[in-house]
Amino acid sequence: MAQELVAGRYRRGEAVHREAGRLVLRGEDMGTGHEVLLVRSRPAAHPRADTPPRTADRIARETAVMARACPGRIAQVIDVVEAEEGGGGGEDDFGGALWTVLRPVDGVPLGDLLGRGSLHPVRAARIGLALLDILRAAHRRGLTHGDLSPGQVFVREDGGVVLTGFGLIGSAPGPRVTAPSYAAPEQARGECAGPSADQWSLGALLYAMVEGRPLFRDRGEAAATLRGVQLLPLRPPAQAGPLAPAVTGLLRRSPSERVPEDVVRENLKRVLDAEADEGEPGPAGPTSGVRGALAEARRLGARDARRTGAGRSLRRPALLGAVLAVAAFFVALYVTRGGSGDEGAAVSRATPTASRPSVVAPGGEAGRTTSPAPSAPGATAGPSSAAPSATAGPAAPPARPPRATAGEFARHNAPEGFSVDLPSGWRRVFEDRRTDGSYRVAFGASGDPRTLVVTHSLRLDPDPAANWAALEPGLRRSYAGYRRLGAIWAVTYRGLPGADMQWLATDGTARTRTFGRGVLLDGHSGYSLRWTTPRTAYDKAGNRRALDRILRTFRFPDG
Repeated sequence: MAQELVAGRYRRGEAVHREAGRLVLRGEDMGTGHEVLLVRSRPAAHPRADTPPRTADRIARETAVMARACPGRIAQVIDVVEAEEGGGGGEDDFGGALWTVLRPVDGVPLGDLLGRGSLHPVRAARIGLALLDILRAAHRRGLTHGDLSPGQVFVREDGGVVLTGFGLIGSAPGPRVTAPSYAAPEQARGECAGPSADQWSLGALLYAMVEGRPLFRDRGEAAATLRGVQLLPLRPPAQAGPLAPAVTGLLRRSPSERVPEDVVRENLKRVLDAEADEGEPGPAGPTSGVRGALAEARRLGARDARRTGAGRSLRRPALLGAVLAVAAFFVALYVTRGGSGDEGAAVSRATPTASRPSVVAPGGEAGRTTSPAPSAPGATAGPSSAAPSATAGPAAPPARPPRATAGEFARHNAPEGFSVDLPSGWRRVFEDRRTDGSYRVAFGASGDPRTLVVTHSLRLDPDPAANWAALEPGLRRSYAGYRRLGAIWAVTYRGLPGADMQWLATDGTARTRTFGRGVLLDGHSGYSLRWTTPRTAYDKAGNRRALDRILRTFRFPDG
């Protein structure tokens, strides 16, 4: 037991994240029984006057300052201790270590997300902007982080970030403690770290997020990696899209040439504003529902309403076309009476707090999920920050919907390759395609206020749960009365990871309720289904039966 304890008090548990010079473990405070995070760092090679006790004092002091400046965005430090390590020579043997004890952080290390693949520019911009806010607050208070790395950043489910590591280096001269591949060139030369070093490291993080790899690879030995930072040419980002100006502006070897924080902020905000304005292709107003699409089809004499609304989009031009694919799965492809259209597919670290999660149902109906019954007609759940009520349940149909009547549904075999049973009389009322192969198709019938939208996209974030949450601020800005119902619920649909979300929105004077299910096929492409009805009719037997039938009968192309 003694070997497992840090400072005789904190028991070590499983590893949460590893990176060069840093190990994060789950732990337990044996004195209180509370869960903690234990962060072990290689001792900094600072000047002799900067002893471990002074480093510990600086960590506690700077963290406290930043916690007051950025509430909820700085990990809370409980204790900082120096401990001798075994010397076994393993990958986790730092030959002496500085342990920082943190309260558990609500989030996933950015390094873990990067281990799954690159992030879309929009999501990277959102994370970058959150980090920039924290860094600006630090710099205004005369503090420098100096050790930014993917392991220091925890990304929350709602898209926010929590930052650790203040005070570990500060502005002292000498090498970084962790992840030397993210060091600024002046740090690699052993010079003091200032705000401009944080700017470089932010640029290196943005680069890694969009490219899926660090700007400079870790060469095993810190000294070798730092030589690469100093001497190797910079590889321009290939997938940054609209983030390229920010990334290249921050990654300038001369500190005096790095673009100011305000300029970076403006670029990141433009990316997010373009995403909110653009969403996915197609109409973006309350007049572009099924009835509007059908009327337009009749006016044009197009029997199947093919391409009806594609030329009448109300959206503004995109800020560089590369960002548009980000939203192709999750933002509203077809804003029809449900308003928001956040077509998410989430893998789920989203853990509901009040009701039991949905589960895969056994038996022959592969991918069907069961869950607590949806709320009664007219019932609502609290906002996304609150726990869902018992009646708000996960976004899934009841396990045993009413039995369908003969002739109530008809099979639709789409030319795109997918197929699904639809209410009889329904047909394709809107179709929009992009040159990259993504598309969306809306189904409905004249006089029927219900709609189904099927969306397919080829460039999805490998963490779709975060895509749902990351797009919500834009949905709230864009759509009147947007309100998420309960939590984002994890599902397994036909053996694939996915998630459900429900929301309310206002179309003119009508209040609608939308059920969205998203699913990933291979980590970067997938489908979503969005079912919208009048709010008060959502739980009527016929509508529950229709949604259940759609989910049970939807088939992917070649599947």
